[in-house]
Amino acid sequence: MRTAPALAVTALAAALLLTACGDDGGSGSEKDDTKTSQGSTACKIDEVAVEVGPANAAPAAGDTGSVPVTITNSGAACTLDGLPTVDLSAGDTSKNVPADPAADSSQKLTLAKDQALSFTITYVRGESGGAKSLAAKTGKFSLPGATATHGFTWSYGDVAFKSGGSELDASVSGFQQVGD
Repeated sequence: MRTAPALAVTALAAALLLTACGDDGGSGSEKDDTKTSQGSTACKIDEVAVEVGPANAAPAAGDTGSVPVTITNSGAACTLDGLPTVDLSAGDTSKNVPADPAADSSQKLTLAKDQALSFTITYVRGESGGAKSLAAKTGKFSLPGATATHGFTWSYGDVAFKSGGSELDASVSGFQQVGD
């Protein structure tokens, strides 16, 4: 009578051991496979079309303007996990545009092939040539989790600094769906 339960335990142990083996001859570790697939699905700047503008430019110093940036996925479905990073530059000086405090930095979106999303750079126009503004001429942005950047011309005037003089009076929104 004691042989049947011992045999059942041995058979169960053998079944569990066999299910731990992967079909691909690897370790069978799903954790490693998950990291690899998540890393490879991040959206890449060279696989999206980019349109900067048309802007609602700030007409005079102290006014607020906004510049939409639209990305359209031209590759396989990919993931945007977080917020874009934007820098504005004037010659050798480059300043980061901080995220809008209302933007959800934990945002995770899947961008299907041919789907478009946008984000907005909102800024306060500064005095032209003033010490309290950045005479920005170019901008660049990167997608969340990526280091490659897309450069663009900044033709919307100087960008004011917040009081204290080191941080731009500007912000970057989270991604929004374009169209329907």
